[in-house]
Amino acid sequence: MTDSRNFDVQRALFFVDRISTWTGKAFAWLILGLMLVVCVEVFKRYILNAPTAFIFDVNNFFYGAAFMLCGAYTLAQDGHVRGDFLYGNFKPRMQAWFDVILYFLFFLPGVLALLYAGWDYAGLSWKINEHSNVTANGPPIYHFKTVIPIAGALILIQGFAEIVRCIVCIKTGHWPERLKDVEEIDVVGEQLAESQYVDEESRKMAMEQASHIQEMATKRGVSEEHEVLHEGNVDAKNDKKGQP
Repeated sequence: MTDSRNFDVQRALFFVDRISTWTGKAFAWLILGLMLVVCVEVFKRYILNAPTAFIFDVNNFFYGAAFMLCGAYTLAQDGHVRGDFLYGNFKPRMQAWFDVILYFLFFLPGVLALLYAGWDYAGLSWKINEHSNVTANGPPIYHFKTVIPIAGALILIQGFAEIVRCIVCIKTGHWPERLKDVEEIDVVGEQLAESQYVDEESRKMAMEQASHIQEMATKRGVSEEHEVLHEGNVDAKNDKKGQP
């Protein structure tokens, strides 16, 4: 019964992760659109001497939408910045307690305020048919402001999933699995696999070292590794003392 319940919880977490991952990957393409807009504008401005008046607004639309709508994806991948100088030395259960307290103290009030204020903000913008005031004939921005409550809702849903992860970790002492996505180490593996100058054994050793470095960088469960290393050092010292 317990295993079935844990499986249902894990499946629900993966479902939320998939939503955040899909939206993050979909709206990440806005960066390419932003790059294209900037390149075209540079060509028009400096080659054709025909700048676009509303280019500043368009840049804000692309970058702002990508920044906000990819927030849930970053949270799903545990990619947001945190102060690891203390957190990384905690055991998983202590990390979970630390996270869940901060979620209730700061995350939930902040995101709920963003969602509430963003809803009114966007609704008013639609009512008055708001346009940008950067230029005399600026483009409409009510659709752009609608992104604010949508992004807030996506982050809130993922935040609830993260709180559930913390509760599971508090009960079990281990972090539940996350929906994996392509990481830099995967790219390294593909490059090594395609290389003609690296044999299979060297590739495996390089991947193991890269995986170890990445694991240490994430600071997950570092305290257990420190304990193991400390016990190993103590045993080594005792062995040396026992030698004639």
